[in-house]
Amino acid sequence: MPDSDPAPSQGRLCVIMNLGSGHRDRAHIEAEIVARLKPRFAAFEIRKTARGGDLIQMARKAAEDGFDIVVAAGGDGTQSAVAGALAGTDVTMGVLPGGTFNYFARDLGVGEEIDDALDTILDARIATIDVGRVENLVFLNNVSLGAYPHILKTRETIYRRWGRSRIAAYWSVLVALRRLRRPMKLTARVNGGSRQFTTALVFVARSAYQLDAFGLEGAEAIRAGKFAVLVARARQPVPLMRSALRLAFGMSAKNSDFDLLITDELTIETPKQRQLIAHDGEKTVMAAPLNLKVWHDALRVLLPADGRNKTKDGRT
Repeated sequence: MPDSDPAPSQGRLCVIMNLGSGHRDRAHIEAEIVARLKPRFAAFEIRKTARGGDLIQMARKAAEDGFDIVVAAGGDGTQSAVAGALAGTDVTMGVLPGGTFNYFARDLGVGEEIDDALDTILDARIATIDVGRVENLVFLNNVSLGAYPHILKTRETIYRRWGRSRIAAYWSVLVALRRLRRPMKLTARVNGGSRQFTTALVFVARSAYQLDAFGLEGAEAIRAGKFAVLVARARQPVPLMRSALRLAFGMSAKNSDFDLLITDELTIETPKQRQLIAHDGEKTVMAAPLNLKVWHDALRVLLPADGRNKTKDGRT
């Protein structure tokens, strides 16, 4: 993650705000963003949408309109969409967390709360970071196949009924896994070799913070520019639920629950021609086989100028 010059304090900044993220007082948050950022930049604008599908085009339009910094205000899905529009360009991305887990904000150390993240934007350095890519889709935290995309479907139903919360998210895991019926058969091609697996879950991680939080191995490999690919050994609902519960309480271990592959490029072949995947909390159907690659130094981001991590637990 090489550093470059300090972030411009009098440049042009645009905030892309996802009104569908989180459940906090959006009017208050918007007022705080305007009050703190508008006086500090030569040009400032907030562009809002309640449609997640609009985010990529909005971020691209902001870059085309000449903004130096485009800030994503929302959860991990919002951050991923904006990053996908800005990766490979000279436009710098800022992060204002507004979702349930905010893994990307935690991984960068920019702050889990709006106040801290605004502090980062106002006193920042620019660094380039690696991102993941599956075909032409950019992801920041993870891509998964098998059980997890179905967990997201269940989560959406639970959120609509009970509202967004971490408890509701964890409950959706158990409900979805209880309904799991059939494991996947797949081939993973890595470094010129291939391995066959029968599994209920494949998790391709790009967030070191997320693996640390779950007590899983692979975080150091991610910091070194690799994927940590975790293939669940469980094939049926009950053992997979046990693994999920161990993860929730930080008791999982690679040797008991997962096979671990370390690589910066892999291909996953499945019997299905079209495969449902989850990526940073969103779902997409993609044509198989799936080609995944780490895109090195692809994205310019704002980080705290003093180098200190603003997450609550201090993890980097």
